[in-house]
Amino acid sequence: MTTERLRVAVLGAGPGGYPAAFLAAERGFDVTLIDPRANPGGVCLYIGCIPSKALLHAAGVIREAEHASAFGIEFGAPTIDLDGLRGWKDGVVEKLTGGLGTLARARKVRMVHGLGRFVDAHTIRVERDGELAEVTFDFAIVATGSSPAMPAALRLDSDRVWDSTAALELREVPGTLLIVGGGYIGLEMATLYAALGSKVTVVEATGTLLAGADADLVRVLAKSLEGRLEAVLLETSVTALREHAGGGVEVDLAGVEEQTTRTFDRVLVAVGRRPNSADLGLEHTSVTTNERGFIRVDHQRRTDEPSIFAIGDVAGEPMLAHKATHEARVAVEVIAGEPAAWEPAAIPAVVYTDPEIAWCGLTEQEARARGIEVEVTRFPWTASGRALTLGRTDGSTKILVEPGTERVLGVGIVGPGAGELIAEGVLAVEMGARLDDLRMSIHPHPSLTETIMEAAEVFFNTSPHYIARRR
Repeated sequence: MTTERLRVAVLGAGPGGYPAAFLAAERGFDVTLIDPRANPGGVCLYIGCIPSKALLHAAGVIREAEHASAFGIEFGAPTIDLDGLRGWKDGVVEKLTGGLGTLARARKVRMVHGLGRFVDAHTIRVERDGELAEVTFDFAIVATGSSPAMPAALRLDSDRVWDSTAALELREVPGTLLIVGGGYIGLEMATLYAALGSKVTVVEATGTLLAGADADLVRVLAKSLEGRLEAVLLETSVTALREHAGGGVEVDLAGVEEQTTRTFDRVLVAVGRRPNSADLGLEHTSVTTNERGFIRVDHQRRTDEPSIFAIGDVAGEPMLAHKATHEARVAVEVIAGEPAAWEPAAIPAVVYTDPEIAWCGLTEQEARARGIEVEVTRFPWTASGRALTLGRTDGSTKILVEPGTERVLGVGIVGPGAGELIAEGVLAVEMGARLDDLRMSIHPHPSLTETIMEAAEVFFNTSPHYIARRR
């Protein structure tokens, strides 16, 4: 079988699916991309990553205007045109999805619109508006993504209870908003709606925000949120929701020491996401899923069915768009007969709150749990000239290194722009860089990127701007 004749079907056109389709087309494969929407983009582009970041940028502008009073500049309270803000957000999405549609046509990717289900290991049946079409393939890549999770106790047939999709529609700015879940989605939406004027309360069932993130970084964010949110209730669960006769949603809360009932104008449930693996017809193939619904794949992203691959959220955590995009490359290269494998050393994670949190590689807690010995070096942004000029010294840069070799094992950053700064950390971990490589690489001054170099300097007690305790 020659590669020019290979028929590749991609189920799902999100940040895993459309790159897979485009890469396969560039290799000369006959590619069919199956998705209900008119253009590629998936959840991330239509109702996830992109619209949320557009709105969070607007929230950031409001926050910057507030910060400016410290510089002697007063802007006054903002006037928010919800229709205008919503229209701008939608315009960003339309421009990007339209561009991807153009690229799909230019690459001669065949788009089939509708919901696809496997009939067997080489056929997908696509249904749209009662009409059926069949797509046959030599290889298929499943990239159907994920959906907001909604526990049974939190289900209420009411437009007053939102999931993340509804929250991003920006229907209104409620007077009071309860956010159930202190993960990245919940805290990003808390950042947005608090900036727009809602009185936001966050409820988290565990004892910490952003479980899995570095505790040192989370503490900085938590302190910042104290002055902007009505409350953050840890170790507290929502046991029931019901519509209040006078309007709003009545919420039963169960904490460590007390139970209470409160009423909020709106409730946003942000307790995580579930893989879209159900109702795909996988039972007609040898593809299997685990207890959480993730499709089982090997190090090449191949499922238990040799002709079918799976990538992105549906194939396991971390459920991140950039992870899906890189998995797409692996899957296509394997289909092309190349010795590719999925084996990243560092997948960056970014929480677009204010301040932002970003990390890659090992965290200190993860290293401790796995019994990996590490040394830690930190540089506080209070000692950064650039942070001071921005009026944002509430940041920190942290590096984990392997004792003896001084190889960089992990990097964590909290502060404005952390999501941009973390790329240097990813490169360092992936390339097996040593702290000395970071210390001896000349960074621009004054810049926040210097904090990475300075953290390396602190390790060797050679930082000109910060005296650390002797190791």
